[in-house]
Amino acid sequence: MTNDPSRLLIVASNRGPVSYGQAADGSLTARRGGGGMVSGLMSGLGAVAADGGGLWLCAALSEADREAARHPELAAVGPGEVPVRMLDIPAGVFDKAYNGIANSVLWFVHHMLFDTPNQPHFDAAFRADWTAYVAYNEAFADALAQECGQGTRVLIQDYHLSLAPRLLRDRHPAARIAHFEHTPWAPPEYYQMLPDDVAIAVLDGMLGADHVGFLAARWADAFLDCCERVLGAQVTRTRAGAGRVAYRDRVTAVAVHPLGVDAAELRARGREADVRAHARLLAELAGGRQLIVRVDRTELSKNMVRGLAAYRELLRTRPEWRGRVTHLAFAYPSRSALPEYQAYTARVHELAAEISAEFRTPAWEPLILDLKDDYPRSLAACGIADVLLVNPIRDGMNLVAEEGPILSERGCALVLSREAGAAALVGEAALLVNPYDVSATADALHAGLAMQAAERQRRSAAIASAATARAPRRWLAEQVEALG
Repeated sequence: MTNDPSRLLIVASNRGPVSYGQAADGSLTARRGGGGMVSGLMSGLGAVAADGGGLWLCAALSEADREAARHPELAAVGPGEVPVRMLDIPAGVFDKAYNGIANSVLWFVHHMLFDTPNQPHFDAAFRADWTAYVAYNEAFADALAQECGQGTRVLIQDYHLSLAPRLLRDRHPAARIAHFEHTPWAPPEYYQMLPDDVAIAVLDGMLGADHVGFLAARWADAFLDCCERVLGAQVTRTRAGAGRVAYRDRVTAVAVHPLGVDAAELRARGREADVRAHARLLAELAGGRQLIVRVDRTELSKNMVRGLAAYRELLRTRPEWRGRVTHLAFAYPSRSALPEYQAYTARVHELAAEISAEFRTPAWEPLILDLKDDYPRSLAACGIADVLLVNPIRDGMNLVAEEGPILSERGCALVLSREAGAAALVGEAALLVNPYDVSATADALHAGLAMQAAERQRRSAAIASAATARAPRRWLAEQVEALG
């Protein structure tokens, strides 16, 4: 770590770059953390922090993580040699903050997922959860204040830590603070479903930062709209997705920083033996047929049910594809503690079974669904895809939409929701669809399957070029530079 605190760079996030498990002998085993945010930060943090030292502050998410947090020497260094400090936040506080507020309220607001005749329901139980969310953010602010020196740069990540910038500012006014939001941002009409004091607290918390970043201009513009409408703040817009917010005697800059992919690193991983072995097995399963691939989480916003429904409609309305295409639908479980996610995952299984029952023949399995975390297999599937389906209801970015074309061995057609942040980055090189329109998505799947090889290659190359131009190192460096 550096002796010059003004050169120190600290990242704070709920999930860290390393997670722990427990071996049979009781010892702790470490592995790299998952998720697009972690991958993006890890790809850029080591190089950006090299001149001044870096630290990653995160929450302990499991009992093994908590054990590592109690023994700092075990959790001291994560992948890429970035020091890691895990916070052992009481399990009850963490659960209420993470499941009760971050994932059940803020995530639902920003992705506009509420079943409004029934939810949200802001009552005494919600208030208990909100108290825990405040305590969770205070724990991060306290830890950050301990690590900060004069002018230390702090990058606070995502909706879990919306209050932390203001809380840190109160504790350490000289810190240089950026907050980055990896999700979409709701327009004021939807955002104001939150209780008034909570809606104000979240915006006020983020405006404790010197710089607030988003993945796409439409999300940044919605945030600026909320600052103006909800807080009555003075907002100056300089261009789409960029501006300044004057509030409580401070000015916060707002900007867009699209997140791309480290193509060289991803392709190198795609050439490793475990990925190649999966690719051979999947190609054998396909039996020479074209492949429609999706790689996702069983997350409500990812829209798997409508994606499966579109595939079923493709087979019903265009019978020429029966026996000539296989759909590989791979996803890993997400937020399985929440009832809404349990019900959604059950519906995914149910619809997949219906499709197989309707179309399966002795010689052809139309759909292969598997819901487990298998990163090498996911890379392999992307590499041999003819069509990649990415159809979220709303998504901050969606790195799979960028990674698939980069990994593709012969070029793939990308069917992409226009509501994904990636749509602004890759543009017309993708087949853009309304994620609610099942018939239009089925038509796009047909267009992708029927597309000439040269056209697929051209589109894949254009997407890969756009994604590579916004590599994680650049994405992170832009935010650090914004702090001066």
